[in-house]
Amino acid sequence: MGIIGNLSSDQLHSFNSQGFLVLESFASPEEIDAMMKRMEQLLHEFDCSSTSIFSTKNQRQLTDNYFFESAENVSFFFEEKAFGDDGNLRQPKELSINKVGHALHEIEPAFKKFSSSEKFSSLMFSLGYKRPVIIQSMYIFKQPGIGGEVVPHQDNSFLYTEPPTCTGLWLALEDATITNGCLWAIPGSQKNGLVRRMIRGEEGVSFDRPLPTYDQKDFVPIEVKAGSMVVIHGDLIHQSFENQSPKSRHAYSLHVVDTDGCKWAPDNWIRRKVEPEPLYVS
Repeated sequence: MGIIGNLSSDQLHSFNSQGFLVLESFASPEEIDAMMKRMEQLLHEFDCSSTSIFSTKNQRQLTDNYFFESAENVSFFFEEKAFGDDGNLRQPKELSINKVGHALHEIEPAFKKFSSSEKFSSLMFSLGYKRPVIIQSMYIFKQPGIGGEVVPHQDNSFLYTEPPTCTGLWLALEDATITNGCLWAIPGSQKNGLVRRMIRGEEGVSFDRPLPTYDQKDFVPIEVKAGSMVVIHGDLIHQSFENQSPKSRHAYSLHVVDTDGCKWAPDNWIRRKVEPEPLYVS
């Protein structure tokens, strides 16, 4: 039996055609349990007094130092609807966090073990990467009842290289359904190229073009079971809706870029030197 991350020619054809690929049972129950238990511990230890609110609709939050410094830390971001009019949390902090990021893959052993596994490296090399590097990682909660909408976007907009090389890897830690806010994508939309970039300047971050209008009928849901990995082309238009169900939708999301023959854009939101430890198959 081959390594789980090695893609077949049919899988590569599907990915190149559709712009995304679902790999079922990519993570073992043991790997999922280790990551979820560690996140539970991190949340328990987390001090609510210093954090930020995450929103894909209002990019002003991206200008604060807490967000920028999260590129090299394990930082916590609240849901927009987590707080009441009095400024206090409406519910326990464990049910109020939007995401934790953006260096779990470098700092936290349970996440680093999965992210540097042979199957993960094999997947990236199967996709044609020569010297892949994980540039950011996030634990996304999609909390019951308040899990926020993620508007249509392309991952290359935020993590740009010349030429573009970003790929999103979205691991379902819990079942993701239409009801609890699964991913949605426009199949084949990656073929139209990048539509806009988020630029970091002296005043913070902003997009160089407005968000295009998309026909919701063009999107298809990507419902997956826990343990499934969704591979997302950097130019694929994808989104997710609010979670209005009583069930959470935890996921571990990573973004990879190539560092062989590619230049990291200096006006990306992450400004650190892009030379973390590259992924290699032993």
